[in-house]
Amino acid sequence: MVSAAATPDGRQYVLTLGCPDRPGIIAAITSFIAEFGGSIVEAGYHSDLETGWFFTRQSIKASTVPFGVEELRSRFERVAADLGPETEWQVHDSGVRRRAVLLVSKEGHCLHDLLGRATSGELPATIEAVIGNHLDLAAITEAHGIPFHHVPFPRDPSERGPAFERVRELVDSHSPDAVVLARFMQVLPERLCEHWAGRAINIHHSFLPSFVGARPYHQAFVRGVKLIGATCHYVTAELDAGPIIEQDVIRVDHADSVTDMVREGRDIERVVLARGLRWHLESRVLVHGRRTVVFS
Repeated sequence: MVSAAATPDGRQYVLTLGCPDRPGIIAAITSFIAEFGGSIVEAGYHSDLETGWFFTRQSIKASTVPFGVEELRSRFERVAADLGPETEWQVHDSGVRRRAVLLVSKEGHCLHDLLGRATSGELPATIEAVIGNHLDLAAITEAHGIPFHHVPFPRDPSERGPAFERVRELVDSHSPDAVVLARFMQVLPERLCEHWAGRAINIHHSFLPSFVGARPYHQAFVRGVKLIGATCHYVTAELDAGPIIEQDVIRVDHADSVTDMVREGRDIERVVLARGLRWHLESRVLVHGRRTVVFS
């Protein structure tokens, strides 16, 4: 089992909130925190003029809060109620280790990267298990002391229901905060997209919304694009159309073959997935409809 190093001195209670914008929201939140002597060590705000929605992320130094996180949540309920019935909020205790389960197929570059980041303490989560529909990545997973579960998938898509159900059972047994499709080359059925909504994260090897679906590097080569990229996004029932967490690109030119694009694109995929997953685990991503606010 691999986990990032604990940082007890840096423990924080992270409050995230979204609600219809109106005067007094910031004052209500900061006054609430000031009443018990809480120290805000990081704060982010965004007011979306198009939707009329307000978003914030507040990190409170845990040692300055004279009670536990459950009481903090209980007390903040009154503040949230005063802000209106549409208010969406959470409080995350950074001292509680978050959990992730990775889904893979044959390509291992994203898996290798996440295992390395977890081992070095860069990933704020424990990788509880890796589930693959092929055995190619079992050895590297088990070399890190992490269980690898092989769930074979039949060739006929209409017969994959039992395999997806087995994957669900394995994932849910770990109650993960993130279900990471680290180049898992299977399309999740709608029921799993809904079941893991807000937790299932995918890395797509193109700069979405361009080149949705399979073989995006081949599509990019045919179109003669000069930029290729990668997109980390939440998984929804609409293929490669979930709320976007992070993206990046690199430049290519007419001399690059499809093989060149695939090789160069893997570097972007690694970085983009690692960033997006980290921001999700640190409660830096607020989802509103099809869009995200990311306090990176």
